[in-house]
Amino acid sequence: MSSTFILLLIVAYFGVLFLISYFTGKGDSNEDFFRASKSAPWYLVAFGMVGASLSGITFISVPGWVETKSFSYLQMVMGFVVGYFIIARVLLPLYYKMNLTSIYTYLEERFGETSHKTGAILFLVARIAGASLRLFLVATVLQLLIFDELGVHFILTVTITILLIWVYTFKGGIKTIIWTDTLQTSFMLIALAISAYLIATNLNLSFGQVISTVKESEYSQIFFFEDYNAGNYFWKQFLAGIFIAISMTGLDQGMMQKNLTVSTLKDSQKNMYWFSISLLLVNLLFLGLGVMLLEYAKHNNIDLEAMNIKGDAIFPHIAVKTQLGLAAAIFFVLGLIAAAYSSADSSMTAITTSFSIDILGIDKKYSKEKQKSIRKMVHIGISILFVFVLIFYNKVITDKSIIDSIFKFAGYTYGPLLGLFIFGLYTKNQIKDKWVPFVVILSPILTYLISIVPQKLEWKYQFSFELLLVNAALTIIGLLLIKKKKS
Repeated sequence: MSSTFILLLIVAYFGVLFLISYFTGKGDSNEDFFRASKSAPWYLVAFGMVGASLSGITFISVPGWVETKSFSYLQMVMGFVVGYFIIARVLLPLYYKMNLTSIYTYLEERFGETSHKTGAILFLVARIAGASLRLFLVATVLQLLIFDELGVHFILTVTITILLIWVYTFKGGIKTIIWTDTLQTSFMLIALAISAYLIATNLNLSFGQVISTVKESEYSQIFFFEDYNAGNYFWKQFLAGIFIAISMTGLDQGMMQKNLTVSTLKDSQKNMYWFSISLLLVNLLFLGLGVMLLEYAKHNNIDLEAMNIKGDAIFPHIAVKTQLGLAAAIFFVLGLIAAAYSSADSSMTAITTSFSIDILGIDKKYSKEKQKSIRKMVHIGISILFVFVLIFYNKVITDKSIIDSIFKFAGYTYGPLLGLFIFGLYTKNQIKDKWVPFVVILSPILTYLISIVPQKLEWKYQFSFELLLVNAALTIIGLLLIKKKKS
C-alpha cells in the first residue's frame, strides 16, 4: 500500500472527526467543554472509554509484548478490573456527592489550596508526559510507514497532528470526545477482528482451531507464581494492576471527566462495571492476536529476529509490509490512528480543564464569557506544549517497547496522588498544607533510590510496577509527619 493511499485514509478519517465536531460543538460553552452538560449516555461513555484506555500502547505494544513476556500482562489487567470496581464503589460516589468538575477540588476541601494545586500539577505532569508518550509511539510508526517516504520531517508531522486534534476539540471539548471516542474504539476493534481473520485465513484455521492454537502456544502462559523476585510474579502484577487502575483512571481527570458527564451516579457506576469487563476481554483478544502474528511469521518463513523486528514493530510490519493483504493494511492504519487520537484528544481536553479550573481558578474569578475566552487560550497553549514534548521525545527515546515505560513512569507521578487521596479518605487527620509539595517531591526521589538498591547490592529481586505502591506509602508516611496536632 502506497504512502499516498495511507495519507488519503488519514485525511478521510479526520474528515469524519470534523463532521462529528461540527454537530457536537455548536454550543461552545464551558459547561459543554468540561462536562457535556452532564447529559452523556452511560453506554456511549463506557464504549468510548475502552478505546481511550487502550490507546496506541495496547494496539501495538500488547501484541508485541507476547514475544518476550507471554500473556503475563493479563495478570495486571485482572488487577485493573478489581481497581475499576473500587473506583465505582468508593471514588465515584465522592465525586458525584461534591458535584465536581475537576476531581482535584476534593483536595482543597480536605486539606487546603496548596494540596489542591499540588494534586493538579501532579496530574498535569503525568498526563502531558504519558499522553505524549502514547502519541509519540504512534507518530513514529506513521512516520516510518508514510511520512519518511514523502519527505515530511517528524516536526512537521507532529505539528500537523496536534493542529488537527485542536481543530476538532476546541469547541465541543468532552462533549465531542465522547462521540469521537466511540468512533475510534470501533475502528480499533474492527482492525483487531480483521487482522485476526486474515491471519487465520492465511493459516487455514477455523475459529475453533484459532482458539486451540492460542491456547497451546508456548507464548500463552498467563500466571507466573514460581519466582517472587521476578518482575512478572503474579501478586506483584495483580496488586500493581489494582492500584494502577485506581491511580490512572480513578485519580485521573481525563478518565473521570468522561464518567462525570453521565447524569446520575448509578449510570456512571454501570458504565465502570461494563467498561472493566470489556477491557479485560479486549486485552485478551490483543494478546491472542500477538500469538497469531508470531504463528503467521513462522508459517510464512519471516525471520523477525534476523530482520531485527521485535516488540512494538511486529504488528505494523506484518500488517503493512507482508503479503497479509490490502484490507489488513487499511484497517491497521485506521486502527492505529484511532488508537493515537482517542488518547491524545481526551488528554488535551482534560489538561485544559484541570489547568483552567485547578491552577487558574477561572470558575471562581471571571464571568462566563471571560472563562470561555481563557479556556480557549489555555487549549491553544496546551496544544503547542504537546508539539514540543513530542519533538523532545524524538530526540531522547530509543526504547522500542514503550508499554513498560508508561507504567513505570506512572508509578512516580501517580504514586503521590494515590497517597494523598488514601490519606484524605481513610484518616481524619489535618495536615500542614504548605508542606505538601515537599512530601510529593521527596517521595518519588526516595522511591527511585529504593528501586536501584537490588541492582546495586546484586540482589535477585526485581522491582516492577509495584513501585507505585512504594511511592504512595512513602507519601502517606510523609503526610503523617506533617499532620497537625489535635487541639
